[in-house]
Amino acid sequence: MIAVSIVGVLAAIAWPSYTQQVTRGRRSSAKAAMMDIASREQQYLVANRVYADTAALQSSGYTVPPDVSQYYTWTVNLGTGPTPAFSITFTPTGAQTSDGALTLDQAGNRTPIAKWQR
Repeated sequence: MIAVSIVGVLAAIAWPSYTQQVTRGRRSSAKAAMMDIASREQQYLVANRVYADTAALQSSGYTVPPDVSQYYTWTVNLGTGPTPAFSITFTPTGAQTSDGALTLDQAGNRTPIAKWQR
């Protein structure tokens, strides 16, 4: 009975740490995918003098890796001003929802900054 109690206490302590690490790992994969999209955007700008939106990237054959797409949806929004601009947003779904959305723009601005620093 004592052994079961000890295992229960250890599991209660370890489980939250484990789920937090899994969330951080998924977020790290999403950030890598966002950086890949930003790189593709720069290449697209050089070739076409405009940035690509989500539909243009998808029609060119780009897909987010499966380990990211099952936990995040993504969009690329284009700026409306005379200077080309884009904003990439990854919105978490399912078990990742509590983590919050990630955003990256053409200038390298990342929000929320606390999530990008870990």
